[in-house]
Amino acid sequence: ASSRRGAPAPRASAASAASVGAADGAPSQKYYSGMEGKALNADQKQFPSMAEVLSKIPKHCFVKDTFRSMMYAIVSTALTVGCGVLAYLYLPLQMAYLPAWIAYAFVAGTCSTGCWVVAHECGHGAFSDNKTVQDTVGYILHSLLLVPYFSWQRSHAVHHSRTNHVLEGETHVPARVNTKDSDIVFKLRDLLGEGPFTALNLAGVFLLGWPIYLLTGASGGPVRGATNHFNPNAGATGKHALFPGKWAAKVWQSDIGCVAVVAGLIAWAMSAGPMTVAALYLGPYLVCNFWLVLYTWLQHTDVDVPHFEGDDWNLVKGAFMTIDRPYGKVLDFLHHKIGSTHVAHHINHTIPHYHAREATDAIAKAYPDLYLYDPTPIATATWRVGSKCIAVYKRGNEWVFTDQRVKKEHDEGAEVAVA
Repeated sequence: ASSRRGAPAPRASAASAASVGAADGAPSQKYYSGMEGKALNADQKQFPSMAEVLSKIPKHCFVKDTFRSMMYAIVSTALTVGCGVLAYLYLPLQMAYLPAWIAYAFVAGTCSTGCWVVAHECGHGAFSDNKTVQDTVGYILHSLLLVPYFSWQRSHAVHHSRTNHVLEGETHVPARVNTKDSDIVFKLRDLLGEGPFTALNLAGVFLLGWPIYLLTGASGGPVRGATNHFNPNAGATGKHALFPGKWAAKVWQSDIGCVAVVAGLIAWAMSAGPMTVAALYLGPYLVCNFWLVLYTWLQHTDVDVPHFEGDDWNLVKGAFMTIDRPYGKVLDFLHHKIGSTHVAHHINHTIPHYHAREATDAIAKAYPDLYLYDPTPIATATWRVGSKCIAVYKRGNEWVFTDQRVKKEHDEGAEVAVA
């Protein structure tokens, strides 16, 4: 059966139950996404080897076309710059035009996310077989968006190599129940109530999540400690170091690009005024960050998508915990299908985005019981994740999400040690 069927109604016992528990008092599954729990109980499924999965994807899907990739980069850049030029020429910098400036920020930031995605492909080696061209394009585009190119390239590679690993993952690794991080969140939720907490949680994550991650490693793997994408010496050392060996020098190289852009912005502000820079650059920058965080969060998080650790995790299982979602034709065009073909991207990150739809269809056809697609509208899914995916506890061989505290006697991972 096709995995792209219509979104089912929430299960009655899941959407409204207070605290549904098993006979021994342990929490049971309360909520379900449009995937209806398809990803749960992974130990009962047969996962293929990575070589078997790759063999199902047409070989031409792995072929990179530098000219074609460059055209997409040019289109995204032209759309972004074009928005800025039009705003500069026709929008007065006056409070009466604030709604128009907000609209500009949304449109320009949405267009600039396409530039971000192109640079993301460069970091993955999916842009061109010419490494010099690839890294030059990626470095310039990411630096202009204040992303340290090589630093992020490394941390994102770790994210791919440890997808949905509860201890060694990187970015959007959930807090575990009965830890300091989750206790703080539960207390805040109790204080504010579910609705206000969810609104505050989403606002905080979308507005501050990306820079805080770059600067402190927040939501990164707990085994790596407090990392910093601008300082390779921060965080864990040894086998869990985020920037080992040669990567330390590449972090400093990445810093040069970001510092140069910041210096340019300061010079611009001194010449044209800080409000001009805030209106033309900062607004779209924040919107671009919003899209980046939204995509990444929803690609790997939902109420019925588990995480793993130890021997219960492997590369293929982690890749198949990735979720494709319906973003619509406009966003798919502007953002190069990063949200609707992300499973294929995690199966092999060198597949160019212009082949990702075909690769996705091949994977979905070959592995209909493993491929995850949630038809839930994006706004609904976002609210659900922000409200219900508070922390994870260990149930059997899986770490599953909960929106309630779990007693240590019912959390099989309560004593897990993080080096």
